[in-house]
Amino acid sequence: MLDMTKGSIFKLLLMFTIPMFIGSVFQQLYNVVDRMIVGQFIGEKALAAVGASFSVIFLLIALAMGATMGVSVLVSQYYGAKNYKKVRRCVETSYIFMTAISLVFMLIGFLGNDFILRLLNTPAEILADAELYLNTIFAGMFLFFGYNLVSAILRGLGDSSTPLYLLIFSTLVNIALDLIFVICFRWGVFGAALATIISQGVSFIGGMYYLQKINRLFRVNYFRLRFDREIFTRSMQIGLPSGVQQMLVAAGMMVLHRLVNGFGTNALAAFTAAGSIDAFAMMPAMNLSMAMSTFVGQNIGAGKQERVQGAVKAGLLMAAVIAAAVSLCVVFFSKWWLLIFTAEPAVLAVGRDYLHIVGSFYLPLMLMFIYTGVLRGAGDTFIPTLLTVLSLWIIRVPTAALLSARIGLNGVWWSMPVSWSLGVIFSAAYFYSGGWQKRVVVKPRKTQGKDEILRELEVLDLEKKEVRP
Repeated sequence: MLDMTKGSIFKLLLMFTIPMFIGSVFQQLYNVVDRMIVGQFIGEKALAAVGASFSVIFLLIALAMGATMGVSVLVSQYYGAKNYKKVRRCVETSYIFMTAISLVFMLIGFLGNDFILRLLNTPAEILADAELYLNTIFAGMFLFFGYNLVSAILRGLGDSSTPLYLLIFSTLVNIALDLIFVICFRWGVFGAALATIISQGVSFIGGMYYLQKINRLFRVNYFRLRFDREIFTRSMQIGLPSGVQQMLVAAGMMVLHRLVNGFGTNALAAFTAAGSIDAFAMMPAMNLSMAMSTFVGQNIGAGKQERVQGAVKAGLLMAAVIAAAVSLCVVFFSKWWLLIFTAEPAVLAVGRDYLHIVGSFYLPLMLMFIYTGVLRGAGDTFIPTLLTVLSLWIIRVPTAALLSARIGLNGVWWSMPVSWSLGVIFSAAYFYSGGWQKRVVVKPRKTQGKDEILRELEVLDLEKKEVRP
């Protein structure tokens, strides 16, 4: 576990972000490998079918991130405060909640995916494949939510390396199963989805084993899980606004998908391919944002507010350098990235327009992620939610609808940098106002000596000889 309450701020952020970024690359490979193999070995219609499912899958990812955000923040703040009893209670409570929410959304998915795809104006020729892909994904909801929860707990503890190792192994499993199911068995989009679910299960089981067997501090009895109402309430206070925010982003993506679907299968295939590259480009910002949340959570829990300001400066500098490098890479090599998925000229032309427009404006997006990461780490998730509503639904969606009616698909692409630019202005203004400092969830505890920590750990049925305070 990484203690972020002491040491070089820049080094700590870098050490925490790099393994998490590499892990995110491997996690994103789940979708990319599916799309690459489907696009190259089945065709652009199958690629479009997988792409049509993405906005729904993105909604599921948003729900998982929102449901686990509160857990990650509380774990980081309790861990920073050295309150290990509360850390374990967070873990137990989150297991119960995760099981319930995954079953609920699995049922909703089975019953509603046909309605959602038709609502998104999915082209008729790919509707059946899109439904099959989604139904397979929904069948593995428990594994999907479980992996995201274990990752959130580990991030809160300052451990970004273990999820990386799990993801590397499970991604290799996913690639192997994709090749077997799609190419050898010819199971089409069903095989691609099945490979993804099995691979998620590998990550989930591996993470549970790590928490249960290797780190004794957080060992729990699955048959005697205790539900802590106070922790659940606090987790919801933090995570629910974040979940709403992520759902609003996902819903906005659905609206954009509906607009793109109206331009036909080639446009959707291009959106799918270019969107995969765009997702890779955004990962450094997302990972740095999560690192900021953990850093801020631990230091606020330890009563070291002064380190937060230093982290913001370091984070903004890192984000600016990363944004410049990523934009150059995406814009100048756009054609070669797209050829990974398809060689269809019409699809390539639309995809290059997307990457040239969107890829030129990663700087405001990445700066916005830094500010929102700090706010979430402090436990203030309401304002970021409000800012998301403003930048997405008041700016991006109307802009996309208006411009697409006048200049075509490029109008949809231009709506993204417009919303990012205004979003970073709003986020920065709120951060520098200082209002977030009043929403800290966990108050710092007095410094504990070795004997006090040992007594607290004994309450958790841990042996003194295994404690390393």
